[in-house]
Amino acid sequence: MSCSSVRVFNNLIAQRFLIIPSRTLSNSLSISSVSSISNPTGLKKSCLFTRFCGTNRTLVLGTRSFQSMATRSKQSVYDFTVKDAKGQEVDLSKFRGKVLLIVNVASQCGFTNSNYPELTTLYQKYKDQGLEILAFPSNQFNGQEPGTNDEIQEFVCTRFKAEYPVFAKVDVNGKKAEPLYHFLKSSKGGLLGDSIKWNFTKFLVDREGKVVDRYAPTTTPLSIEKDIKKLLGVA
Repeated sequence: MSCSSVRVFNNLIAQRFLIIPSRTLSNSLSISSVSSISNPTGLKKSCLFTRFCGTNRTLVLGTRSFQSMATRSKQSVYDFTVKDAKGQEVDLSKFRGKVLLIVNVASQCGFTNSNYPELTTLYQKYKDQGLEILAFPSNQFNGQEPGTNDEIQEFVCTRFKAEYPVFAKVDVNGKKAEPLYHFLKSSKGGLLGDSIKWNFTKFLVDREGKVVDRYAPTTTPLSIEKDIKKLLGVA
């Protein structure tokens, strides 16, 4: 092996690449075996990118974390800053010591009329014991949250008497997803992958800012009351 080849090989190892030699893939590329390199960073999820090396058309797959380096350095929900409906930054450390129920909401979803009243019920019942509900509108699911931040606020406050914070509209999936949601998803994956599947997915966070559970959109707020009470220490 030439000196230049050795350098290339070492670079691949240093970058934690996976090298896949030949078996037919498409018309001109093939794969026969995969040799993997352990992931010392302990990240739960990574994505694959491809490139070709050399004249033998070897496919090289490298691992890249879904999370940015900044997100990976975060240890709890309290490390994040989000924006309120007016575009002002809100440091989530202000909720330190609270039990949090974080929900991506929508105004025109089939779950809207069942979830919002139950969220209000939970908040009214347990806010004095330390429960805080953080609602994040998102229009990523069939365009069911099309309004402006002001329109969303008026809808939620007028129709459902929401007293808990409803933040600015965000993406919860994809490249532009709110960093908080990268953290939530990496902390608690879903049944069929980490991505948020629909409106009203719920994350329960303990008083230390750690995600302890995740609930599907079909799980109603009142059905997780017992889990909330446990974290609150309420009999």
